[in-house]
Amino acid sequence: MTEIRYVQADDRAFWHSLDKHLPQSEFDEKVRSKRGYVLSENGKPVGLLRYNLFWDDTPFCTMLYVDPSCQGRGYGKALVEYWEADMKSLGYGMVMTSTQSDETAQHFYRKLGYKDGGGFAVDIKGYEQPLEIVFLKAL
Repeated sequence: MTEIRYVQADDRAFWHSLDKHLPQSEFDEKVRSKRGYVLSENGKPVGLLRYNLFWDDTPFCTMLYVDPSCQGRGYGKALVEYWEADMKSLGYGMVMTSTQSDETAQHFYRKLGYKDGGGFAVDIKGYEQPLEIVFLKAL
């Protein structure tokens, strides 16, 4: 059975096993603000999604990750659709996300109806990365 729920404090070890980018203090904030979700299959957590508010008023998915051993089963799609429905129920009319141009996730988001909204390159020493593609979707 698949379950998606808000992240909780006792998800910390699982969360950090998949999400290596989120500082401890920000994990605590995700729990407090309910800006993260955990997907479980038969009681075992296998995926997560976290978001912030871009411009302080537009939900922006900052991380979607499914354990590699569980990829290809529709869990990523389920997490995104759950998040979108939650955001719509909270009164938001649009959501955003992004991915690097060298990542295959761009095709995933387009299949889910996201539109290219532009991009930016980071060439600051120590922070260099490929072009970041921003995606937008009306709810």
